[in-house]
Amino acid sequence: MLDEDRLFPLEGRARDLARDLYAQIRDLPIVSPHGHTDPRWFAENQPFPDPAQLFVTPDHYVFRMLCSQGISLSDLGVPRVDGGQTETDGRKIWRLFAQNYHLLRGTPSRMWLDHSFHHVFGIDRRLSAETADWYYDHIADCLTRPEFRPRALFERFNIEVIATTEAATDDLRWHRMIRESGWTGRVVTAYRPDGVVDPEMAGFADNVALLGQQTGFDTATWDGYLDAHRARRAFFKDHGATSSDHGHATARTEDLDRANAAALFGKALGGQCTPDEADAFRGQMLTEMARMSLEDGLVLQIHPGARRNHSDPVMAVHGRDKGFDIPGRTDYVAALRPLLNAVGMRPDLTVILFTLDETAYSRELAPLAGVYPCLRLGPPWWFHDSPEGMMRFRQMTTETAGFYNTVGFNDDTRAFCSIPARHDVARRVDCAFLATLVASGRLHQDEAPELAQDLTYGLAKKAYKL
Repeated sequence: MLDEDRLFPLEGRARDLARDLYAQIRDLPIVSPHGHTDPRWFAENQPFPDPAQLFVTPDHYVFRMLCSQGISLSDLGVPRVDGGQTETDGRKIWRLFAQNYHLLRGTPSRMWLDHSFHHVFGIDRRLSAETADWYYDHIADCLTRPEFRPRALFERFNIEVIATTEAATDDLRWHRMIRESGWTGRVVTAYRPDGVVDPEMAGFADNVALLGQQTGFDTATWDGYLDAHRARRAFFKDHGATSSDHGHATARTEDLDRANAAALFGKALGGQCTPDEADAFRGQMLTEMARMSLEDGLVLQIHPGARRNHSDPVMAVHGRDKGFDIPGRTDYVAALRPLLNAVGMRPDLTVILFTLDETAYSRELAPLAGVYPCLRLGPPWWFHDSPEGMMRFRQMTTETAGFYNTVGFNDDTRAFCSIPARHDVARRVDCAFLATLVASGRLHQDEAPELAQDLTYGLAKKAYKL
């Protein structure tokens, strides 16, 4: 089903070089420093329920494409916020998915799915309406076996470490259960404080109050609020966290003095912020988080630019994170200047920048990361997590930021079986890029294997302190 030379250059010498490089790194362990798999899977180690709940219902890459062709999210089993009726018959959902599998032709999702079907489940035929029931029965049978439980797949995928992402107020019970179980698989958390730093998020004031209850600090005051963050970050570090993650609408940062920051916090807590003031508060908190990172060593990730929950009707029926987050234009040069003026020259700080705005790569992101010691560039993310997106990233950033101001690859997924597929795509694309540099005389051939290993494994471990 899968072409062994997929994603390699078409030209003879470059293709041979790419094959050789890929053979040297294809089996390296997977370091997955940022993602959204459910730690409960690894804590309880129960079988996945059925093929539809493994591949369709939780994967917004899949169901957003089907939705674009008029297929109801409810018919795909996507839950409703009111608990209303959605399809629960896994076979019916799978048949609908299979009938429309052609919609994914040419997309990275199709490549990930085909890779998963072939390498994880040993399937040697194409998914279609005609093969839907055979697929469903085959995968369902596999899921009953011990070797297809989450921990067994984790080990089979050769995952060295995987980071999940939890809200600042999460009790991390599943991470404790993993740690206490004696299982040796390394699953760590990451500190995601959006719910307690974004005044425009529903329940912000209640979340801040809960933060205070969890830590014993008075989060009605600015100083108590910051101390509560420090305490929760320490709690997350105790559960393996090496990073924090911040998904703001913009990359704006601020560096207000204490009095003005406290006044802005008061407005945020009282629900009195204008949209600009809410953005300013989020920006202030990025700078505060950077300073906290200098104290506790957590890597700071900034994921800006998603215009989240674009469809009000879908948000009302199905809630957040249902495929309707859309990229928007994002400024970095002016937006990050307050933070960079405050801490940007500190080599003991690591700030990893992501983007959904590819126009910023060569114009803003690569020049910034190419000079500020604290900055690194995250890999192509979300809509650009594709062979073309990965190649554009290398082409637009390497000339200014080089390779060593980037951080390897993040799979950033909720779809567990796609993790080895996504890393395989990244490894193939990077080998293709390096082979082209060698073939065109821009990189010595003896340097390429070391670079391939760094891009696959070493840079992620170093950047994320794993």
